[in-house]
Amino acid sequence: MSQKTVNDYISELENNQGKIVSEIREIILKTAPFVKESIKWAQPVYENNGPFAYIKAFKNYVNLGFWRGVDIKDTKRLLKGFGSKMRHIKITGSNDIDELVFADYIRQAIALNKEKGDPTKGT
Repeated sequence: MSQKTVNDYISELENNQGKIVSEIREIILKTAPFVKESIKWAQPVYENNGPFAYIKAFKNYVNLGFWRGVDIKDTKRLLKGFGSKMRHIKITGSNDIDELVFADYIRQAIALNKEKGDPTKGT
């Protein structure tokens, strides 16, 4: 049995969700082509010194989430959430996607993992 890929994840999505996930994925891989992409926790996860971002499709929106979201300088006030570390951006359509802002947040998330280590290791 082969492991599920991000392409598989996208192909299983309905409505506009696959297009939105594909657009976000493209921004992540364009911004940081060196990162590891895989399916973990039933969603696309992006890693560099541990996981830094994920994409999760829900029925009516898609989240772009960041493990160290509380530490990202959220100049556009896009990040939502209440936990001690993670934050996410809720995307309901392609018009919610801001490539420059998303790329900035992705670069910040990677830099935070480089500085602080793997966020799943309690640091």
